[in-house]
Amino acid sequence: MYTFQEKRRMGTLHQAACTKLAAIRVRKTNIQLDVKMMAGETAAPPHGKLFQLIFLSICAYLGGCLTSLTTLPALIGMLFTGLLLQNVGIVNLDDSFAEVANKISYWFSLLFRHGALVIILIRAGLDLDPKALWRLKFIVVRLSLIPWIVEGGVCAISSRFFLGMAWDFSILLGSIIAAVAPAVVVPCLFRLRTKGYGVAKGIPTLIIAVASIDDATSIAVFGIIKSIMFVHSSVTSLILQGPVSIFGGFGFGVLFGLLLRYAPERNDKFVVPFRIIMLLAAGMAAIYFSEHLGYGGAGPLGAVVAAFVSLVFWTKQGWDIEDNPASTAFEIFWMIVEPVLFGITGAQMRFEELHGTVVLIGIGILLLGVVIRIFTTLITGIGCSLNLKEKLFCALAWMPKATVQAALAPIVLAHVSDTTSKEYGYAKKIITLCILSIMITTTIGAALVSLLGSRLLRKTRFAVEPEQWRRSHRPSVRDISIIEEDEEVDEDSEAQAHNEVVEIATMDNNEAQADESSAKAPMEKDVEDTLTMKLRNAETVMGPQKSLGSNEETIKGVAQDK
Repeated sequence: MYTFQEKRRMGTLHQAACTKLAAIRVRKTNIQLDVKMMAGETAAPPHGKLFQLIFLSICAYLGGCLTSLTTLPALIGMLFTGLLLQNVGIVNLDDSFAEVANKISYWFSLLFRHGALVIILIRAGLDLDPKALWRLKFIVVRLSLIPWIVEGGVCAISSRFFLGMAWDFSILLGSIIAAVAPAVVVPCLFRLRTKGYGVAKGIPTLIIAVASIDDATSIAVFGIIKSIMFVHSSVTSLILQGPVSIFGGFGFGVLFGLLLRYAPERNDKFVVPFRIIMLLAAGMAAIYFSEHLGYGGAGPLGAVVAAFVSLVFWTKQGWDIEDNPASTAFEIFWMIVEPVLFGITGAQMRFEELHGTVVLIGIGILLLGVVIRIFTTLITGIGCSLNLKEKLFCALAWMPKATVQAALAPIVLAHVSDTTSKEYGYAKKIITLCILSIMITTTIGAALVSLLGSRLLRKTRFAVEPEQWRRSHRPSVRDISIIEEDEEVDEDSEAQAHNEVVEIATMDNNEAQADESSAKAPMEKDVEDTLTMKLRNAETVMGPQKSLGSNEETIKGVAQDK
């Protein structure tokens, strides 16, 4: 039995707890209302699209970190995370997400649609070594274009007859699937390089150069085909689509590269951030205006050429090809964009929309294209300095597919608005095949390169130190110097170092003189003893002419002269 006072105190505590709980609920409601008022319905948690995008990106990044603990690339974990969150129901990024992004902000939509693509293109241009590209120009062009055409053609023809897709969507699929992703095998190449495999013939440089040209070709051809398909124009414009895109993109890239040679001025304190911002703005402008004018293939080519021409001039001004602030900055940008891109790409696939027949046929098409590309690479490489094993290794290194497929596949779906049309079904098949290509080729390619690299490549006698290859380590913000400053030299430390050098040199000189005198001492003593005996014999015969002291001084002088 509780007393009256105890019951009263318990009632007071219960009332206080209820009051606090109500206050918490009111505060939570007010916070949600404030977020909705500031960001709108599309951004507020838990069902706002912007909130779901941020949540998906964070989870994809964590999934990539877990996957990177194994030998698999981190992008596999990011892709699976998006696939899992979408099909479990935690995230619901429906087909109207592009429209929602446009409602949030026009610039957000523009950055969302083109940001990842621009970063991929600029990195492709900055990864090209001008000297190595000029030295290996013929073999690089052969190994990049011919296998790309063959694989793209095989995928296009197979998807047309086995999946029943229209010719335009089939060719669009071939241009996407034929692109390769060197970033998947770069860690494997680094491990082999540190052990001395493939260093003598510059195989890592060859693989990255071919892959960069391959990606630029895929994106440029994709832009041309997309413009022909979705931009309704005259027959003359369609005929001029290819030449205008190629020459227009190349001209834009060269002109902007020349501009970045002089602006900003090389001695400007903020030359590094200005160059990075201007190069990023050039890529965004090239993509946006090329699509706005109806020549979508010119923008990607212009972005790659602008980055490459800028790198050529920057290296002449003192920047290093392998390690420069611009390359480091865009690698950091890619670290930010990567989980967003692969998370969204994985979320585009829904299990209830998949058909077992489409998946099986798609896997067969992908494997057929990869196998034919490997044989094409071996045949195309005839006459180059690589042997059969090295050509096979390069072909395996060009198997993985990731970045271009993840960037271009959602663009196709965004251009199809009618969900009941055949074109929408074709776009969904393209996304399905792109996701399957990422899952299959990245896993198999990374495993084959790691297992067969030491068996297919020659090992040089001396391995290369890890610090000599930039792509070995993840970049950091600390790698970028915002202001170009001259190195400040501490006068005290410089004087101290100079004194230490002089002291060491003096000690070495004294030791050398001591060694020389110790080596000469026995010789001088022998000469002195010999002359003393001869003079004493002469004194006994002819009589002493000088004192013993003067004779000894003479003997010492003669010995020193000798």
